[in-house]
Amino acid sequence: MKTALVTGASGNLGQAVIQKFLDEGYHVTGTVVPADPVKLDVSHPNLQLVEADLLNETAAAQVSQKVIESYGHIDAAVLTVGGFAMGTVAETTAADLLRQYKLNVETAYNVARPVFLQMMKQGSGRIFMIGARPGIDMKNSKGMIAYGMAKSLIFRLAELMNEEAKGTNVVVAVVVPSTIDTPQNRKAMPDADFSKWVSPASIASVIHFHCSDEAASLRETVIKLYGNS
Repeated sequence: MKTALVTGASGNLGQAVIQKFLDEGYHVTGTVVPADPVKLDVSHPNLQLVEADLLNETAAAQVSQKVIESYGHIDAAVLTVGGFAMGTVAETTAADLLRQYKLNVETAYNVARPVFLQMMKQGSGRIFMIGARPGIDMKNSKGMIAYGMAKSLIFRLAELMNEEAKGTNVVVAVVVPSTIDTPQNRKAMPDADFSKWVSPASIASVIHFHCSDEAASLRETVIKLYGNS
């Protein structure tokens, strides 16, 4: 049976990805932060939840080790943990930059690195990191300087890992959603046209497709899920 590791299990996207992979017959390991205020209403024999502070490199590495100890291999890893902040150049301090770097880059790298090494050992696997439009083009980062700069590094990390993985069946992809249709976003933007947003379930389906045999030949993928926006 295939296995998937999903960080940020209690988030809207994390929950959708977990549900999709469970529906597809995977063993799924999801991470939650210690004392997570969001309680997952999910009970499934193929799901294990692991508490971990992903800003702690050692704790993050233990997550992938837990999957390996439980199942012997990691077929897919979907890294949904991150953070967001607004701020112009005038409003953004070096401390703000560092915080966004930690939330978006360190949490991804601390998990992606040991998972990548395991997948290289296996000779196969798929890693999905969450990018953002502001990270693709800095013109889109106006008013969100720290966030855009941090997210831009996700693309560079994927490029570097894919370069190291050339000649193997290990692929690192970046998923770039537009506004995700979540209760929190609807509350924050009540006058927006929700029909133009992309749902967590649709993102999860696309991610799963990229783990399928039909997508086996895809490499160095940047998956833009912009809906109608």
